[in-house]
Amino acid sequence: MQSNNPVFANAEGFNGKAVAAYGHAGYPADGRGYRGYGDASTTPPSTWHYPTDAALEERMTIDSVVNRTAITLLVIVASAAATWIALPERYLTAAWMVGAFGGLGLAFAVSFMRRVNPALVIGYAVLEGVFLGAVSEVYESLFQGVVPGAVLGTAAAFIATLAAYKIFDIKVTDKARKVITALVFGFFAVVMLDFLLSLFGSAIGFNGFGTLGLITSLVGLAIGVAMLILDFDYVERGVAAGLPEVESWRAAFGLAVTLIWIYIQMMRILAIVQRS
Repeated sequence: MQSNNPVFANAEGFNGKAVAAYGHAGYPADGRGYRGYGDASTTPPSTWHYPTDAALEERMTIDSVVNRTAITLLVIVASAAATWIALPERYLTAAWMVGAFGGLGLAFAVSFMRRVNPALVIGYAVLEGVFLGAVSEVYESLFQGVVPGAVLGTAAAFIATLAAYKIFDIKVTDKARKVITALVFGFFAVVMLDFLLSLFGSAIGFNGFGTLGLITSLVGLAIGVAMLILDFDYVERGVAAGLPEVESWRAAFGLAVTLIWIYIQMMRILAIVQRS
């Protein structure tokens, strides 16, 4: 169950180590017996063994993933709304820069942690909310109606992808994971390169509002949908592997990253179409 996705690769349930760490041992987890009601043994209580620590830790479930994802998305929305409403227009550029690069830093931190820290996931949600609030306000001021359209489009993409994943029983192969992961990093590298070049007035146009920018965003949207399929597969595997409940936060983080990715591509597509 080795994962190539950096968000999940360091989680034991997604890298093939969960069976040894969490799964398939009897209860108690280490196989030792423990005394219960009706035990007639006369051995001293001090010699009895009880399951502790990891043996008693709750497991990740679909419900726990849904709950943690809902919390993460609510924090993002609240942070975005506060930024949009309260932040003066002259600070919007600084806000989206801080949110984008601060969120990127925390994203890498969460991705490469062996055990996820929920506080960092919430911190990421706050920073990404600042970024989304600032960027959305700028886009909406220039292209009226793109923000509601992007929100609806993101929700539709999520629901349609989840339905297709379940109805068609999509299976993710190791080769597919490698290809999609390579596309994610390749796309990110191209977009960042174009952004850096734009600082020196030499942008290629991948982030622009022309034909090349539209093609880039359409490709980005397709990659985002593929990332959703990977997310669903990783969650399903994590639940089956018996990951500890705290790993629900990593799953929520992965889903949040993908939904933000899709939202940005949707907003850019609608803006470019409206402009043309």
